[in-house]
Amino acid sequence: MPQQPPDPRTAAPPRPDASMSLLNDVMDHSLDDGYAQAAARRATKGGPPPQTLRAKLWLAAGLVLAALVVTLGAAQARISAPVVAKERDELIDRIEAETAAADELERTVDRLRGEVGERQRRALQHQGGDREPLVALLSGATEVTGPGIKLVVDDAKGSEAGGGGPRESGGFSDTGRVRDRDMQRVVNGLWESGAEAVAINGQRLTALSAIRAAGDAILVDNKPLVPPYTVLAIGDGKRLSTAFQDSADGQYLHALQENFGVRSSVSSQAEVRLPAAPSLIVRTAQPRTAGGTGQGTAETGKRKGTL
Repeated sequence: MPQQPPDPRTAAPPRPDASMSLLNDVMDHSLDDGYAQAAARRATKGGPPPQTLRAKLWLAAGLVLAALVVTLGAAQARISAPVVAKERDELIDRIEAETAAADELERTVDRLRGEVGERQRRALQHQGGDREPLVALLSGATEVTGPGIKLVVDDAKGSEAGGGGPRESGGFSDTGRVRDRDMQRVVNGLWESGAEAVAINGQRLTALSAIRAAGDAILVDNKPLVPPYTVLAIGDGKRLSTAFQDSADGQYLHALQENFGVRSSVSSQAEVRLPAAPSLIVRTAQPRTAGGTGQGTAETGKRKGTL
């Protein structure tokens, strides 16, 4: 009898994933059958197959070589350690000895510099003849006290902020800060106005003093100064103050105050005390012959310090 087709009403419905039979097989059998059989054989024999004799010999040789290298390195380190420590101690001793020698030389230089300065001051004081007080005053060889003025120059408020301006030149930007060239004009203006002696922040100035800049710092004879800059000048207080403010350099300082906010104040002082200059340079003048006869005048024949 021919087979009857199944009744669709009584047949079981097909699986929803019937079309993904290959994917289902991969998911259900993720481990290949060959791997499963190899793992079963290894478990039956009780562990991995034994290594060959050659592999064991190579492994033993490698271990022996590594142990030999480590042993030689440790022995070399133990042998060289005392030598390295000795060299280090010798180097430290040499550094300490050289440092002590340099400190001693620095103290000697300071002492000799002080002696030279004292001898120069005495030479200027005692070789000026009848003009000894004037020579000592103008050269800065002695401390001086008398009436004068006090001029304080300070940076503008908020001068840390940068910005360009007409004073920008030579690498300096207009920040409202007092520059070395400003102090140069102030000091020169005081000299021209009749000041007999000048000091900035306790640093006595002479005819050979230099006011320079290092970065944004002002140096007077290579010593840095910090604002505010207090300038003391010996002279007739009221007359000196008036003459300076009316001079071109006084007007320059006033322009800085008006245009850039630089702060300044000047006042007459009944007594101003200025220290002696820390270092002096003394030169000697040679007699000048009159008409080639080799005779010198009384004025030029005297030894005196020159500014």
